[in-house]
Amino acid sequence: MLDARLTLFSEQSASALTNTIVYEITSGTQNLVSTLMSTVRDILTLIALMGYLLYVNWQLTLIVAVLFPMISWVVKKISRRLYQLTRASIGATEELAYVVEENVLAHRDIRLHGARNSQLRRFEKLGQALQRLQLKSRVASSALTPLTQLLAATALSLVITVALLQSERNEASVGGFVSFITAMLMLLAPMKHLSGVAAPLTSGLAAIEKALGLIESTPIETGGKHASENMARQPNTGIRFEQVRVSYPGASQPALDGLDLDIQAGETIALVGASGSGKTTLVNLLPRFIEVSSGRIYVDGLALQDWNLVQLRSRFAFVSQHVVLLNESIAANVALGDEAPDEARVMRSLEAANLGTLIEGLPSGIHTIVGHNATQLSGGQRQRLAIARALYKDAPILILDEATSALDTQSERAVQEALERLMKGRTSIVIAHRLSTVQHADRIIVMEAGKITETGKHHELLARNGLYAKLYRLGLHEVDYQQ
Repeated sequence: MLDARLTLFSEQSASALTNTIVYEITSGTQNLVSTLMSTVRDILTLIALMGYLLYVNWQLTLIVAVLFPMISWVVKKISRRLYQLTRASIGATEELAYVVEENVLAHRDIRLHGARNSQLRRFEKLGQALQRLQLKSRVASSALTPLTQLLAATALSLVITVALLQSERNEASVGGFVSFITAMLMLLAPMKHLSGVAAPLTSGLAAIEKALGLIESTPIETGGKHASENMARQPNTGIRFEQVRVSYPGASQPALDGLDLDIQAGETIALVGASGSGKTTLVNLLPRFIEVSSGRIYVDGLALQDWNLVQLRSRFAFVSQHVVLLNESIAANVALGDEAPDEARVMRSLEAANLGTLIEGLPSGIHTIVGHNATQLSGGQRQRLAIARALYKDAPILILDEATSALDTQSERAVQEALERLMKGRTSIVIAHRLSTVQHADRIIVMEAGKITETGKHHELLARNGLYAKLYRLGLHEVDYQQ
C-alpha cells in the first residue's frame, strides 16, 4: 500500500482498505491454512479407508463410490452460493465500516446539526442488510452437513440391502460384512469434516481474492533511475511546465489546460485565483501526487518521469492547510522520515514555527505523544507543527498551500518571518487566499479555469486592472480560494 499509486486512496475509502488489509487478509489466510490442513488429513483417511473397502468387498465399494459424485455436486452448488454471499458480506461490511468512519470524522458536525437520528437509521439499515447476508450464509453452510449425512444414510441402506443378498448367496461372510460396515461408518467422520470445510474455505478464498484483486488493480508507483548520491550537490535549476494538461475522470473540463510556466531557481512565486482555477493541482503534480494527462514537467532540468521517486520527493517540503499528524511524539512528527532525529534541530524548527512556548509547557517536551491526528491541539498549533516539519526537512523546493491559514495574526507574523528566512535561496511556490500575504513574491501567477491569465509583481498586476486587481479591490483576499 505504501508503494501503490496515489489513485488507490482516491478510489478506496480508508475503512475499505483497513478492512481488506487488517481483517480480510488475516482471517482469509487463517481460514485457508487451517482448512487445508484438516482437508489433507481427511482426504488421506478417505483414501486409506476406500482402499480397505475395495480389499474387503469391491462390489459394495462401488455403491459407496457413487456417493462421492453426489456429495461433490451438492458441495459445488452450496459453495457457489456461499461464495456469492461472502463477497456480498465483505462489501456490506465495508459500507458499514465507512459509515462508522464518517461519523467519527464528522462527530462535531453531526451533533451540531442534529443528524444523530438520520445517521443512526443509516447505520441500522446497513447493519440489517449485513445481518440478512450472514443469516443466508449460515443457512447455506448449515444445510451442507445434513444433506451429506442424508446421502451417506441412503448409501448405507443400499449397502446393507446388497450385503444381505450376497449373504443369501453365500458371496459374503458375516465377518467380512461387519468389517465392511465398520470401515464404511468410519468414512462418515472425514466426509462430514470435508462437507463442513466449504464455508471457511469459501470465506477464505473470497477474502484472499479481494485482497489480490486490490493488489492487481493498483499498480505500484514507478519512477526513473536518476538519483544523486549527494543531494547537496544536486543542481537547482528551477521548474518548467510545458503544455501541461490534467483531466480528472468525470470532469467536464480539464483542471489544467495547456499550461506553460518557468520557475527560476531561488524564485518565490505566488499562485492566486478562484476555487477550481487549478492551483492545488499544479503543485500536486510536482511530487507526482497526481499525474499529467499530457505535457511535460522538468525539475532541475530533468523530466519528472526520469527521477527516482524517493529522490524527487526529497527535494520538496510541502505544507498544506490540511494537516495530518501521526500518533507519535512531537519529535517523530517533525523529523518524519528521519530514522535518527536530531533533537536540537527539531527544537530549532519548533521555535522557528512559534511553538517553543507550547513545548516548554508539555511534561515530556518534544517526546510528548500527540494522539490521534493531534486533535487535542488547536488548529493553529497543528498547522505550525506541519510548518516545523518543513523547516526540519530543509528541502531546496518549498510548497506552501495555505500554510498560514489557521494562524492568528501574532502567530502568523512570527511564522512568516521564519518562512521568509527559510525561503531565501530556495525555489518557493506559495498558494494563499489572502493576497496581502503574497504581495512581496518575486512573481504572482493568476490562474483561471486551468490557465495562467496574468503574471507579474503586485504593483504591476494592480496597474493592469485585470483579474488580480479585481480580486484585490473587491476584498476577495479574505475568502478561501483554495481548490
